[in-house]
Amino acid sequence: METLQFTNEMAVVLGLLGFTVFLFVSEIIRIDLAALLVLVLVGILSYFPGLSNLADATRLFDGFASNAVISIIAVMIVGAGLDRTGIMNKVAAAILKHGGTTEARVLPIVSGTVGFISSFLQNVGAAALFLPVVNRISVRSGIASNRLLMPMGFCAILGGTMTMVGSSPLILLNDLILTANKGLPEEAQIPAFGLFSVTPIGAALVATGILYFLLLGRWVLPGSPQQSEPVSGGGTAEYLERVYELHADVFEVDVPADSPLVGQILADINNDNNLYIISTFYHGKVSMIQILTAEIAAPCRLAIIGNQHAVRSFADRYGLTVRPELDVFVEEFAPTNAGVAELVIPPDSKLIGKSPRQLLLRKTYGLSLMAIHRGEETLSHVKTEEHEPTQIGLVPFKAGDMLVAHTRWDNLMRIKRDRDFIVVTTDFPQEELRPHKVGWALLFFAVSLSLILFSDVRLSLCLLTGAVGMLLSRVLSIDEAYRAVGWNTVFLLASLIPLGQAVQNTGTAEWIAQHILLLLDGWPVWSLQVGVAVLSTVFSLVMSNVGATVLLVPLAVSIAVAAGASPALFALTVAISTSNSFIIPTHQVNALIMGPAGYKVTDFLKSGGIMTVLFLAVSIVMLNVMF
Repeated sequence: METLQFTNEMAVVLGLLGFTVFLFVSEIIRIDLAALLVLVLVGILSYFPGLSNLADATRLFDGFASNAVISIIAVMIVGAGLDRTGIMNKVAAAILKHGGTTEARVLPIVSGTVGFISSFLQNVGAAALFLPVVNRISVRSGIASNRLLMPMGFCAILGGTMTMVGSSPLILLNDLILTANKGLPEEAQIPAFGLFSVTPIGAALVATGILYFLLLGRWVLPGSPQQSEPVSGGGTAEYLERVYELHADVFEVDVPADSPLVGQILADINNDNNLYIISTFYHGKVSMIQILTAEIAAPCRLAIIGNQHAVRSFADRYGLTVRPELDVFVEEFAPTNAGVAELVIPPDSKLIGKSPRQLLLRKTYGLSLMAIHRGEETLSHVKTEEHEPTQIGLVPFKAGDMLVAHTRWDNLMRIKRDRDFIVVTTDFPQEELRPHKVGWALLFFAVSLSLILFSDVRLSLCLLTGAVGMLLSRVLSIDEAYRAVGWNTVFLLASLIPLGQAVQNTGTAEWIAQHILLLLDGWPVWSLQVGVAVLSTVFSLVMSNVGATVLLVPLAVSIAVAAGASPALFALTVAISTSNSFIIPTHQVNALIMGPAGYKVTDFLKSGGIMTVLFLAVSIVMLNVMF
């Protein structure tokens, strides 16, 4: 192997690498701005005499059209389309139903699921799809999102090592082996790896990642476990109690067939018991109550808003059972779907002079009226120290009335366009869900996934096919698609691609690899393998994992042959180790989760540093056990 000479270009590239790492760790400026600065420096320096190999100035911005960047843009749009249909809400509800609301139970379910999906759908796609799911789980469970997104992201990266199509380095490996075999004697020829050849290694890595965060997450993740209480009533429970003396907790109550409530009128039950019955579950169907003159039919379940003491007294009086937590109503009344809102009756409203019952307020607008605040007085069913209960369903509206109502957020979005109301509440999800588009969303997601798994079509084109299909079928509007893209992630990754190319084009990467491997010459085989794994890890941080794989596989095979080791083992060590990218947010998945979770580079250094060591240890052991 001919030793490369150190050049001025190599010195400049090493300086740029050091400067980039300094900017990332110090966070003097935002890391996406730091990446842009590095992009500009690479371009300007390439015009200096003797530095032309740093970059081709005419192709400096090709990173913005790279396969990786376009894939990220497309998968963000596909994920947003699935989310807009409400299907991600259902996934979040299913996870919470089986995993509860504790970090120790939710974390392994989310991380394990993403790890499995990323073994077939590339890791950034799996992470992007689950980003809205994790955000909804965070809102409903009270677990801070930064406690879940890093484990989810790391397991997405780890899951890519479970199959030969899970990550770009493993996809490339068999092609690189064909090239390497041309220079190897017959007895050293490397056989091609099958689809599931690496599954035990990947499964062990995913399990290690989950156990790592379960056992050490308290110390290595930002924030603290169970950082906040689950949101109730759209996050306004404390406000409503303080301002209106109302309670916005929702309880689920079982009504047996022989209950004395059977046949009673809902309005009378509410008035007599200081309650708000807002939904029923009867014959397997959840129905928001639309007309208060309806009668109770049993056996059924009721969703009731009220004071806990009042609800339990009501249940004891009529032989009902109060469930410890929401079951059939959990999706209907999740804070991401419904809550308590404030609305004002403007002076020109057509509703003035009409009562809620006359207007069929629940049926017409989807509003379950809890109180009317008029001047200094609050009118409601609930008896307080200052106010007697009022049958607010019979009170005519006046200009300036503040209505306090429980409603679904999609209803509130429609009411915002109605000139008879002024919606005061602003802190609610203001995207209008399109459940009727779920079929189209799933169809185009399946099309993308099928192209990825069963064709040789470029990944970015596969994902863009699904994204464009969702736009044409109006699952998303084009403006919503633009808003769905995390442009800081796009600019971070696209701006770093020229630096990675400079590392390779100037020979810097090969020079570093040669000198490290020369230092390891004569060491035991196991230490050579560890050296190759560490080198692959470092290279994956400063250049693309694909570039690192292409560069290091031939070198690793040469080292293995010279040392009398297995070339297949050393080649696979490189392809696995280039997924060991946890320390800084240069990996696509890390860049994706950094913004939504509010992570800093130091968070990745702390959590990712230990994960990097664990990855090296587990992968080396498993590689030697399997091969």
